Amino acid sequence: MKQDSIQAAESLEQDPDEQMIVDRIYSAVMERRLAPRTKLSESALCESFGVGRMRVRQALLLLASQGIVDLQSNRGAYIACPGPREAQEVFDARLMIETGIVREMATGAPQNVIDRLRHHIELEEAARQRSERTEIIRLSGEFHVELANGHGNTVLARLLREFVTRTSLIVGLFGVNRQSTCPEEEHNQIVDAIASGDGDVAAAKIRDHFDRIRNGLDLTRAEAAQPDLVKILGGR
Repeated sequence: MKQDSIQAAESLEQDPDEQMIVDRIYSAVMERRLAPRTKLSESALCESFGVGRMRVRQALLLLASQGIVDLQSNRGAYIACPGPREAQEVFDARLMIETGIVREMATGAPQNVIDRLRHHIELEEAARQRSERTEIIRLSGEFHVELANGHGNTVLARLLREFVTRTSLIVGLFGVNRQSTCPEEEHNQIVDAIASGDGDVAAAKIRDHFDRIRNGLDLTRAEAAQPDLVKILGGR
């Protein structure tokens, strides 16, 4: 009986949970193995991950809440395809929020907050040295969430995390050169301005930062694909 319980527990641990499914689909989007408007067949996802439809549906709901997947009534789930207007609105919203955040932080951010931001930049650089594109995009976005966390307003931090996820999708789908990811020197410059107490410079650096990222995007290349989901996502 005890051996049966151990085997059952091991079997359960080996089954991908919703977050693992979310992470694998997210990575496939960031690495451009899944194109915008790609249909995510429930049966193919079940086969890919060796799970039932309920678990797949829960994962799709999580992805939809992050803006990665569009759930269309009576049609199913598709990789989201932000249009030029939505992308512009996301960047505009982030610009308004983040320039306000860095201006206030420059009035007196604690040293431990500055240290945490610099440590995060070191993690970004390590990912660049390893040429891990998905991790670079993730950490670049997380830097901006760390800014909001350092500001101390939990509502702003939660809101910015959603915007960062949407920006990561836009960058993952439409980035055409290195400008579409956050250069580590620009993050350093933002932190330097905050640490020196110059809110105007910090806000200007944020504005230049977003302009550079937008200039590295091509929002016209959102063609749908008909991929082999089992092959892309890794069948068991």
